[in-house]
Parts: sequence; structure tokens; C-alpha cells
Amino acid sequence: MPHDTNQREWEAYRARELARLTPVLGEFGYALEEHQPHTGGERHLTGSGGRKLVLLGRGPMGRAIIKASSDPAGVAELRRERAGRDILKRLRFAYQTFFSPKELLWSERDGLAVSITEFIEQDRPFLERPLKEQFDLALRAFKAQESAHATTSSHLRVVRSAFGEMRAEDYIARAKTYAADLGDAAPQGAIELLERSRTEVERYCGFLTHWDFMPQNFRVRDGDIYLLDHSSLRFGNKYEGWSRFVNFMELYNPPLARALVQYVHDNRAPGESAALTAMRVYRLLELMRYYQGWLSKTSGNLRALAEARISFWGDVLRCVLAQKDVPGERVESYKKLRDSLRSEEEKKRQVGLH
Repeated sequence: MPHDTNQREWEAYRARELARLTPVLGEFGYALEEHQPHTGGERHLTGSGGRKLVLLGRGPMGRAIIKASSDPAGVAELRRERAGRDILKRLRFAYQTFFSPKELLWSERDGLAVSITEFIEQDRPFLERPLKEQFDLALRAFKAQESAHATTSSHLRVVRSAFGEMRAEDYIARAKTYAADLGDAAPQGAIELLERSRTEVERYCGFLTHWDFMPQNFRVRDGDIYLLDHSSLRFGNKYEGWSRFVNFMELYNPPLARALVQYVHDNRAPGESAALTAMRVYRLLELMRYYQGWLSKTSGNLRALAEARISFWGDVLRCVLAQKDVPGERVESYKKLRDSLRSEEEKKRQVGLH
């Protein structure tokens, strides 16, 4: 079975990596916690780069996040994250907006990369905060990213060279590939809308964006945003990060999604609303194609879950194209089905992620 094979490969990798990593951590004065929520459940199917372990540990400075990999692509990803933290420190706009967990240790030896950063405690998860606080935090984060526009400034050029850049033609080309891969599952009109919005998408390119800005990738402490994932920064459309966040909130907090869309409609030029809609379409096609990739690697409940996710996000995309709200009953029916298909291990892994 494809799922069994993929799961066994991940478990074998995890065991080998832990056996190699544990004594190395001991040399540095760190020990792993007993409960490791980020290594089980659907973890073997997630991630866009190489394999790596994300672990909880304790050391001389207290609780810490430990990331490690001996996979070449995973090592490269850890290097990008470290470079991202360094670059963010040098961007003036970020000084009072984004904070990074303090780096406690970085090591590369014999092909094994280890990154240890402080664990950011927060009094409550993002989604348990009042709606107004969630809105203000998100808006502050997006405005900060927008303030870094492509210029001749040397430090901005560093970001562009380190993390790459996307223009309208890149988004449309990728969207066409996603739609072709999805076949009949791709909602009608998606590519046509992106083509019609090409000018608006291009007009708002050249901005720094965190394309995976979601609650599991940041924490809030004393009103400050601590960015946990620094490998998802690039120059692109200013609404790429907005779109990922808004689409995510269609499932987890629809009022916040609608408030952010309404803010752009009421406070910005009409072309910006068009760009936001176009980028939402692009990101939803991308998300559907991501879960389609699970089909060849899963069986049983996991395959059924992938199919349910493709169907749900396809319905969200149809609502975006029709400029309609996602029906609440559709969200709730999907959540019920999702939770019935998830393993108990995955349910535990999800606790506190958002």
C-alpha cells in the first residue's frame, strides 16, 4: 500500500536521524522532551522541501526548538531559514514588527545540520484571541511586509537574491500547470480570472511577502509577532501572503477572513481588491494540487481525507470566483468529515498548532 510504504520510510528516517542526533545534542547540553508532536501523524506527507525533524528539547537556556537534518535538501532548507532570520534583522521595517526566536546554537558537521532556537511561550494561541486583536495583528504584519518594496536598496536586493521573486507571468504559468494536473477537479473560470487580472497582479508585484504566513508559523508574545518560519520569504505579489492567510481563515475563522477582504475593498484601490481575489484563486489551485499529490502516496482514511480536502478547497475556490461567502454548513460538514478521518496521532499533533 502506498501509505504504508511512505509511512515506513518516514519512520525509518526518523529513527535513523534520532539515533544520530541524540548523542550530538547531549554534547551540546540538550535533551529531547518525551512528547514530540511534530514527528507523527501526517508529518510524513507534509513539507515542501527535504526531510527534517522538528523537535522539542531543553538545554542550558530552557525550552528550545530543535531542527535537524542530514538530508541535503533538508540541510539547504535549514540554511535558508537561518539566512532569513539574519536578513530580517537587517530590514528596518521589521524592527518593531517581526521578531525572531533567539538562535541558541547552529552546527554543521559530517552532513548533519542542527539549528536550535529559543521556544517562544505565548499566553494563548492566535485563534483564541479576540477577533479585533487577530485582525490588528494580521493587518500590522501585512502592512510591514508591504513597506519593503523592490528598490535599489542593497539589503532588499539581498532578500531577492536569497529567496527569489515571482511576477504575474510566473503565477499564471504555475496556475495553468496546477489546473492541468487537477483536470476536472479544477473549477471552471479560475485561469480565465487570473488572465483577466494579469495587469493588477503585476502592478502589485515586487513586494516582500511571507507566502506561508499562518498561525502555526508565528507566535505572539507581549503583543509582538515572532516569526518561526523564515524560509518562506520572497519578493512577489503583495497579496500572496494575505491570500494564504485569508484562505486558511475561511476554515478556522470566517469572520476574520471576511474582515480582511472587506478592509482591502473599503480602504484600497479597486485594483488591489482584484489582485487579492486573483491571488486567492492562485493559492487555492496550489492547495488543491498539493493535496492531489497525496493521492498516490496514501490509502484508506488518509486517501479519503486528501479527496475531501480537494473537494472542500475546490468549493471555496468556486465561492471566491462567484464572490460569495463560503456557506457555514459546508465548512462544518468538512470539519466533521476531516476529524472522522484523522488518526488519533494526527489529532494530538494538531493541538496548539494554530
